[in-house]
Amino acid sequence: MAEPTRYAEVILPQALPRLLTYRIPADMSHAAQVGMRVVVPLGRKKLITGIIRNILEESEFAQDAKDIDSFLDDLPIVREWQLRQWEWVADYYGCFVGEVMAVALPAALKLSSETWYVWVGEEEEGLNDQETRLFEAMRTRGRMNIDEVMTALDVRNPHALLKRLIASGRLKTEEEVREKFKPKVVEFMVLHPSMTDDASLRSVFDELEKSRAVKQSELLMYFLSITKWISGAHAECPRSVLLKQGYSGSVIQGLIDRSVLIQESREVGRLTSNQIASEATHGLSDAQQRALEEIRVGLSTQQVALLHGVTSSGKTEIYSALIEERIALGQQVLFLVPEIALTTQLIHRLQRFFGKRLGVYHSGYNQQERTEVWNMVLANRPGECDVIIGARSSIFLPFSRLGLIIVDEEHEQSYKQHDPAPRYHARDLALWMGRQDGIHVLLGSATPSIESYWNAIHGRYHLVTITERFGGAQLPEIRLCDLRKEIKAKTLRGGFSGMLLDEIEVALKEGGQVILFQNRRGYSPLWECQSCGWVPECTRCDVSMTYHKAAHQLKCHYCGYITAPVPECLACGSMDMKMLGFGTEKIEEEIQEVFPDARIQRMDLDTTRGKSSYQRIIQDFEEGVTQILVGTQMVTKGLDFNRVHLVGILNSDRMMSFPDFRSMERSFQTMMQVAGRAGRREQIGKVIIQTYNPEHWLLGLVKESDYSAFYEREIKERHLHGYPPFMRLMRVVVKHKEDAIASQAANLIRQHVLPAMNEFVLGPEKPYISRVNNYYLYELLFRFTRQQMAGDFKREMLYRIRRALTHPQFRSCRLHIDVDPM
Repeated sequence: MAEPTRYAEVILPQALPRLLTYRIPADMSHAAQVGMRVVVPLGRKKLITGIIRNILEESEFAQDAKDIDSFLDDLPIVREWQLRQWEWVADYYGCFVGEVMAVALPAALKLSSETWYVWVGEEEEGLNDQETRLFEAMRTRGRMNIDEVMTALDVRNPHALLKRLIASGRLKTEEEVREKFKPKVVEFMVLHPSMTDDASLRSVFDELEKSRAVKQSELLMYFLSITKWISGAHAECPRSVLLKQGYSGSVIQGLIDRSVLIQESREVGRLTSNQIASEATHGLSDAQQRALEEIRVGLSTQQVALLHGVTSSGKTEIYSALIEERIALGQQVLFLVPEIALTTQLIHRLQRFFGKRLGVYHSGYNQQERTEVWNMVLANRPGECDVIIGARSSIFLPFSRLGLIIVDEEHEQSYKQHDPAPRYHARDLALWMGRQDGIHVLLGSATPSIESYWNAIHGRYHLVTITERFGGAQLPEIRLCDLRKEIKAKTLRGGFSGMLLDEIEVALKEGGQVILFQNRRGYSPLWECQSCGWVPECTRCDVSMTYHKAAHQLKCHYCGYITAPVPECLACGSMDMKMLGFGTEKIEEEIQEVFPDARIQRMDLDTTRGKSSYQRIIQDFEEGVTQILVGTQMVTKGLDFNRVHLVGILNSDRMMSFPDFRSMERSFQTMMQVAGRAGRREQIGKVIIQTYNPEHWLLGLVKESDYSAFYEREIKERHLHGYPPFMRLMRVVVKHKEDAIASQAANLIRQHVLPAMNEFVLGPEKPYISRVNNYYLYELLFRFTRQQMAGDFKREMLYRIRRALTHPQFRSCRLHIDVDPM
């Protein structure tokens, strides 16, 4: 009797409003499982990888269902709880589950078909020069993909040509799905089993000497020395080691032919961090021990705890003790950090304690390495990847026994994904996982977010506080430098006050290190005409171009547009162009002029693009190779350096004047965090904050390191104006290449939601930067109660928003939905 036909609902990594249904072929029906990858057709010819979400005996879409092409796995690569996680993210953050899949899975696990072009028949009359060149190339190769066509014809866009040849019947296309993840294979040279004792090797050396095979004899001697061979032992080394020593492939092959060496291909991991031996964690101070015990109590009763510890209070040591306890219980731990820069330093500290139990997962790893970590977590082998340290994307890993999630620096904006959708917040997703699956969550910060601290004050989280630094270190002395007085006294030199330069000189003479913080990269943010005030702006965005001196280019930091600096004003023709303001590149140059003998490095997006660049810069600063470190927010986030005597904050006013209700919170957190890098050991550190407004209330609280007073003032403002945590926000941005259409679409959305939202929808308004990458932007801000945000009301509003843009006139509009915007 024939097996009944079954169907699979498949998640595809696309922004599709529903799951697509496919027929499971009878010969594959027994193998199908939820969470497995399948290759399915999409459209007429395209093949794409999807994940089976449900297996059905019947389907209302059965009549139109296409067959699954093939299965890629023997077992599921995504667990059931992950699929529920994806669905919650899609529902809460107003996107589609396929968009969540696209972000959650490593790219190497998301296969897509590659189009190949094949010439049909022989050469015909009437081909032009370009078509003839393509025919000749295809006759040699058989078939070509788009990149090979571009190279062969030396053109950037061959699509029109290919389309014309396909229409005429001269070309046809074929689709092929390729597995992107390939295990790393290394060739090893192994001593032949017959070479078991000294006598065997002596005879080989004698034979090599008689045949004058000097190079082979030298290679064998080198092989035995590096493998530390003793009689009867196994000996091996990678072939690449021998090649790097200058021994050619023919010399190696000679020893293989003589049955002295054997070449073996082996699959190895790409991750080298597992080679470090573990050691016991250090003892805790009395304050740390008390905090640890409070955290244990809090997690057992409320599942979520907030550790509010001043900078350098030793939170990492407390985390390590908790991780040790969880590993002893057979659980896994996820340690979330906001930046790759933080993982660089933490990895070295945690590897000393956890060795091969530690895995690392973030965007600094290539896709092959990330896929290896995914597979190791999925395999769930005891003693391997028991602890994962990673940035926000590691929240999607396929854990099977996760017991604790640590969210370090929980206040950081980097936990929030801005583009593409889903615009999720890793901290909030961790809290949801805790509620759903009983996982304990520990939040940690010296400057908690207003929302988290409010939740802790009101009993939603267990609050644990540490008010003293580890080892008796003192909080730094914070001084405000009035730039108005510096200008009047003519002691300002470039971007540096006389007070700051004097303190830098003292710190360097004492053998200390200095961190200079400026939250703007590049050389100069403005290139202005002194005659008419004209400023070069990006041709695609309504924003001024930033000058980068090293590349001698004007760059847009929003769309990436690059152009050459203009020698004269394009408005009035004046040659009097002047650079205004300063970024990290200019600070680095000017401080080097003042202290020519100092060793200076810069840490910003421009200097940390390489895979190991973070590690190199941080290691140089840790080892004292670098004396002055200039950086953006990367230098503020939890880094631990022993010899930092001084921190300089060069422009505090710009942070505080940003038009956003969170600007005071972010400014306080940033200044306190960067100040916390100073004086973390015996030396009392100093912090100089340069400002034109030293009387500002926020700077007074920063000077006193008074988080409680800051919170009390800020929470009153939030309550008065209906901002989080009292109301929840959703930002909707409409984008279109025509300003009028974007404006009409945004107003239409307002009309659709106004009957239900009433006064709780603001806008539409043009945002601070109203055009990005040739798209005009209009913004609406929705306010919800906590119950509305989590329930059907928000879903109804999202439905109305999308429905408003179904009119043909607005279908080309782009919709950007951001729930809980940062």
